[in-house]
Amino acid sequence: MWSSLKRGMANLAPGGIDDLLRIAKNRLKRMQYRPTLAFGFLTTSGLAPP
Repeated sequence: MWSSLKRGMANLAPGGIDDLLRIAKNRLKRMQYRPTLAFGFLTTSGLAPP
């Protein structure tokens, strides 16, 4: 999940730490509403979903 988040933020140039924090929270919030994404990460890792 962190790898996906970092790839999504790779080309950003935030103005400061506050901007970076805001963007990271926004991206994580978007991931929260995509449960298939989390299940895909679990499947790829070989772990069983709950």
